[in-house]
Amino acid sequence: MPIASTQVRPHDRASVAIICTLGLTIAFVLTGNAGWAILAGIATVGLGVVARIFSRQAPGPMPHRFRGVLFLPRGPHSSAHLHRILEPRAGERILEIGPGVGIHAVPMAAALVPGGVLEAMDAQVAMLADLEHRADRASVTNIVTTQGNAQRLPYVDRSFDAAYLIGVLGEVPDGDAALRELRRVLKPDGRLIIGEMVLDPDYVTLSALTRAAENAGFLFDRRQGPKAAYFARFVPGDR
Repeated sequence: MPIASTQVRPHDRASVAIICTLGLTIAFVLTGNAGWAILAGIATVGLGVVARIFSRQAPGPMPHRFRGVLFLPRGPHSSAHLHRILEPRAGERILEIGPGVGIHAVPMAAALVPGGVLEAMDAQVAMLADLEHRADRASVTNIVTTQGNAQRLPYVDRSFDAAYLIGVLGEVPDGDAALRELRRVLKPDGRLIIGEMVLDPDYVTLSALTRAAENAGFLFDRRQGPKAAYFARFVPGDR
């Protein structure tokens, strides 16, 4: 069943604390306070371990109230880097799972005109409302939003040219089921891009992702970016 709303998870609070301690670490390094930088770095690592434990015990989408995190600089996960590995083309139908407030969805949809559509599916109505508002302000009209569950996609077989999800797979209680569903809805010549960043408590390692994707019927194509903040591209195994 779709999830209408989510409660704040322990690792959400830990993630905010990680951002703060990481910022302090950088500040102390830049100002030459080595001792404080070490202490702040240790705190960052410790919080990361705690967040990872909680994430695996209670996977779920990041609550809407923490959406401000989505506006932080993306680095290797920027829209430009996503476009480089996904290679969207005008007229295609592409699926984004977990678009949040639309940081990637709006520029991706713009790349599909004329004739293309971006389907954006999220578990939270509030996130989809923010995405729709952002699209309206950018005069982007080819985004179709759907509230849904990644473990049971509400789309017909072989109906998408490509799909992508960024920092989302680890939030899905049954990631293997989500990958099987993505395999089902992609065309034989489709592409799947999955982005993961080590600072995310829901981070999925590239090796674990590759094994799970292959079990779902995908073949690993290539990686873009460092392993700590990668985009991985997969293709259906029967193409």
